[in-house]
Amino acid sequence: MNRYRIVNKISEQEIRQQVKKIARDITNEYQGREPVLIGVLNGVFIFFSDLVREISVPLKIDFVRLASYGSRDVSSGKITLTKDIELPVKGKPVIIVEDIIDTGSTLSFLVAHIKERDPESIKICALINKLERREKKIGIDYWGFEIKEGFMVGYGLDYNEKFRYL
Repeated sequence: MNRYRIVNKISEQEIRQQVKKIARDITNEYQGREPVLIGVLNGVFIFFSDLVREISVPLKIDFVRLASYGSRDVSSGKITLTKDIELPVKGKPVIIVEDIIDTGSTLSFLVAHIKERDPESIKICALINKLERREKKIGIDYWGFEIKEGFMVGYGLDYNEKFRYL
């Protein structure tokens, strides 16, 4: 049987505070505009849900699903788009919402993919900005927490599809 040592690094209260801060920043920046928020499934679902309920400007919601981890805890390097956006984004401000930005490879792939649709702008939002294994230079516009190392689970983040519920 596998044993895991899980340590609480970020409290529920800290997460709530950061979600509200990010939502305020987005609300302030997008007054009079209607951004399209694109959530990157599966890990983002809890953060995304909490975030959109705190944003107080009209917005549109869509999702993508990309695969780069497979069943391992290390990115395979091969990125596959398994669910594309359905809303048109041409000429619209887009905010890509991620649970965690690690190597940056998946996000770089997604940004290039969305740019092909000719949006007005693309901003990046992440709950966690993980610096330890960053390979791609990525500008992150909104983030909740910056960590240097370690593997995070809970609040939608998983390890081999486990622990998202924590």
